[in-house]
Amino acid sequence: MAVVKHSNETQAQSVERASRTFIQWLVDSRDGSENIYLRKFTIKPGGWIPSHSHPEIEHVQYVLRGEYEVVLDGETRKVKAGDVVFIPSKTVHSYRNTGSEDAEFLCIITSKPYTTKWENEFKPTC
Repeated sequence: MAVVKHSNETQAQSVERASRTFIQWLVDSRDGSENIYLRKFTIKPGGWIPSHSHPEIEHVQYVLRGEYEVVLDGETRKVKAGDVVFIPSKTVHSYRNTGSEDAEFLCIITSKPYTTKWENEFKPTC
């Protein structure tokens, strides 16, 4: 069955091991999706997600607003609204919002099970 809903109908949850970062599962199996999930991340100013990788999945991200740093296998990139980020499986990545406004991005992943391998549990690398 097709689903139409507004993003504010989905509760934001704190991201595991991150600081001042929230996730909303906009589309997932609860909506009947069998192949893809759509998530929205919000990183508050000064917030971060520590270095990690996902051995089983790749993902695509679209920056909605703000600017932030993303580290991809040791290379720091500054991204802003309108940018697209492709993260292959096994790529170590982290995030830090160094700006003065919320940074938001959409993240699309496959619905298959995956693991998160944390590289450094308590500190971001950005």
